Amino acid sequence: MSRELSEMALEELWELFPIFLVEPSEKWNDYYNGIESELRELLMDCGALRINHIGSTAISGIWAKNIVDVLVEIPVSGDLRKAAEILKRSGFIIMSEDAGRISLSKGYTKDGFAEKVYHIHLRYAGDNDELYFRDYLNEHPEVAKEYETLKLSLWKEYEHNRDAYTEAKTGFIRHWTQKARKEYADRYS
Repeated sequence: MSRELSEMALEELWELFPIFLVEPSEKWNDYYNGIESELRELLMDCGALRINHIGSTAISGIWAKNIVDVLVEIPVSGDLRKAAEILKRSGFIIMSEDAGRISLSKGYTKDGFAEKVYHIHLRYAGDNDELYFRDYLNEHPEVAKEYETLKLSLWKEYEHNRDAYTEAKTGFIRHWTQKARKEYADRYS
């Protein structure tokens, strides 16, 4: 009998859910549209201001993990914990909590990834650097290709260490996000 995910050590989870990149797919937009509708319905009483497709699956033409990332911004006066609890009751798993940020997932099973896998990032309005990064890479395909090259070079090295993989991309992401914030000013204010 297999153990529950909550009973597994981080290293066991990384083995069960390795980093793997796949070619760009149109299905990511379909998956996003489906989860956006679900989130809007679930969170209608939480005052979700903005729901956006973020992450590599939202960047045109690049390889990505087959995971759709979604940013949900709620008003600063809202209650992130309430929103997270609503999602938890609907089958999402809380992955992490920091001040003003809660991350949840859906699509992780005891047997590995489900067909559709989601990471939901609950944030207060304005905590949205990912929108600037996404837009910049979509509007600058040469930078998107650099990002893809970086990700492909890190894939096998960090296949079973998601934290190290993420950390290795941080400098690139910060650099281009800062450029995007300057170029786009208050696009998402």
